[in-house]
Amino acid sequence: MQLSARGHLIDANLLGVALDAVTGGGGSYRIVSFDIGRTKDEESEILLEVQADDERDLAGIIDNLGTLGFSQPDHSSVTLAVVSAQGVAPDGFYSSTNLATSVRVEGKVLDVLDQRMDATIVISEAGGASSARCVKLRDLVVGQRVVLGNHGVTVTPDTHRREAADFSFMSSEVSSERRVDDQAALLAGLWREAKAAGGRVVLVGGPVIIHTGQAEALAGIISRGWVDALLAGNALAVHDVEAAVLGTSLGISQCTGRAELHGHMNHMRAINLVREHGDLPGAVAAGALNRGVMHACVTHQVPFCLAGSIRDDGPLPETEMDLIAAQARYAELLVGAQLVVVLGTMLHGIGVGNMLPAAVQLVCVDINPAVASKLSDRGSSHTVAIVTDVGLFMAILSRHLQDEAPAP
Repeated sequence: MQLSARGHLIDANLLGVALDAVTGGGGSYRIVSFDIGRTKDEESEILLEVQADDERDLAGIIDNLGTLGFSQPDHSSVTLAVVSAQGVAPDGFYSSTNLATSVRVEGKVLDVLDQRMDATIVISEAGGASSARCVKLRDLVVGQRVVLGNHGVTVTPDTHRREAADFSFMSSEVSSERRVDDQAALLAGLWREAKAAGGRVVLVGGPVIIHTGQAEALAGIISRGWVDALLAGNALAVHDVEAAVLGTSLGISQCTGRAELHGHMNHMRAINLVREHGDLPGAVAAGALNRGVMHACVTHQVPFCLAGSIRDDGPLPETEMDLIAAQARYAELLVGAQLVVVLGTMLHGIGVGNMLPAAVQLVCVDINPAVASKLSDRGSSHTVAIVTDVGLFMAILSRHLQDEAPAP
């Protein structure tokens, strides 16, 4: 089986990863041709022949190489099958990656829209024109045409964003304060570039931001226009309200760091206060909530989605307890994102990472290096990891984003 790929294969170490995937999967390879770019901006192109004694091993190798951007260099059209049951794809359906993808349909090459991982590719006709789109399994409708197998599918490796290497010397271990400042400056630089280019920046946050006393730092970043949407769980908002109204987070005083008497009740009192006023905007309008992250979102009309979970207390009226609806709202708020910043949340971070095309810059800040590793292992190989204390990082990042964001 011959597979090809084009991009900055050497600079991005894509070639080494690909060859390891072949041998690690029980196969062997032969480089049929390799045209190496002669300048740092010129792409390379490789044609790789892959073999394996076992057909299942070969199929697994091809699938793994597909996630890296290797495709069969044929000019055949895709094979299509019709959906016969709601939410059920035909056997052998192509499962998408987060890499930019195109398909050949009756001699025409179509770019796949709404690119994301773990979806089917549906071919539609409207007004005499064909289109290709990623559609989740559960959203398949009887009669739709779904791509089968890999023939006619071309995947483009995401090797253009080599500047991510600037972070690599810091991402292997917990950093000192000086290096945290360097990392915050680098992220602020990416943030400025995204906003200056008219791109959207989406922040995915965990309650650790509040627990570490950085609610006002994040609120300031939001108030100055640097955040276009906030994605989080019920806990971030609950403890943000608790901190704003009662001065505690999880019952711990934000001033002394000591547990308050009966402080374990405070998050429930915060939920009750919001429910008393109907919702978060109602609490802001009544003056009951006059500071913090959620106050900043409401006041500056920054859209947010709070995705619920089985463990949520209350929850807040805004918390979306329908998981499917929460996923849909997350996906809606991620449309057009150029930069996504994940701060101290593994589950929400992985969920968002799986929704993004690889062309979107994803930065994950967490004290636990396993969080970034899990993001990468789950397919979000475009993740840039900053391994440090989220509270410390937020305080420094806020200083780097003290000015007003550029107008769109």
